[in-house]
Amino acid sequence: MNYKFKTTPYKHQLTALKKSWDKIEYGYFMEMGTGKSKVLVDNMSMLYDKGKVDGALIVAPKGVVGTWFNQELPTHLPERVKNMTVLWQSNINKKQKEKLNFEKEGLHILIMNVEAFSTQKGFSYAEKFLTSHKAMMAIDESTTVKNPRAKRTKNILLLSKAAKYRRIMTGSPVTKNPLDLYSQCEFLSPWLLDYTSYYAFRNRYAEMKTMHVHGRSIQVVDKFKNLSELSDTLKNFSYRVLKEDCLDLPDKIYMKRNIKNIEPKRAFFNQFKSGT
Repeated sequence: MNYKFKTTPYKHQLTALKKSWDKIEYGYFMEMGTGKSKVLVDNMSMLYDKGKVDGALIVAPKGVVGTWFNQELPTHLPERVKNMTVLWQSNINKKQKEKLNFEKEGLHILIMNVEAFSTQKGFSYAEKFLTSHKAMMAIDESTTVKNPRAKRTKNILLLSKAAKYRRIMTGSPVTKNPLDLYSQCEFLSPWLLDYTSYYAFRNRYAEMKTMHVHGRSIQVVDKFKNLSELSDTLKNFSYRVLKEDCLDLPDKIYMKRNIKNIEPKRAFFNQFKSGT
């Protein structure tokens, strides 16, 4: 892996890159604060250097897309990588579209909020981008597509077939229960978990029971099973790291700040806290 970094990686970031950089599909299950965004930027840059991609579609929650555009890419993407980067807006204008002129050289990067994939306009533009590029498609905070019945999840899974490389990123791949993993992994490839049906996957890793609610019978999860098997399967295409595992991370820096005229503010927050 001969690559000149713009920002020096930590040991665990190097490990993530060595495991994943040329894989078609991979999951970065890296806890917040361990630098998974840098890993992704370096990964797409490596693939661009090798001529394997000329486009990248980054899908992120609405509150995070600005961070990708203003911080992560400018900080970690090497200057040698000529790039055209556009932040998706529902009212995207002609100038922004021209910036991603698909005939221009360089790495074309499109950053979209995950909510856009619930709309036909967002879906159509992403589809055009993916089918016009050798592209990597990455989902930041991939639990946003954990619901297999959601429209945005269905659209993103459909679009994933047009991406040459696929990545998912989250520090907490399981928010409620292990079944959260199915759609996230299906985005990478429907074959990775050995189950091409959510219900077959559920039957393997969960035991169901029948509950009667308002005169209706519904199936709910009673308990989980075979979780060590699921954990072993995930290790084949993902890298998990926690802050406590990263011995070379810098120590936290604590700062004291003096706030003038604090009493009026204290009264406001006390009132807010008490709910009055």
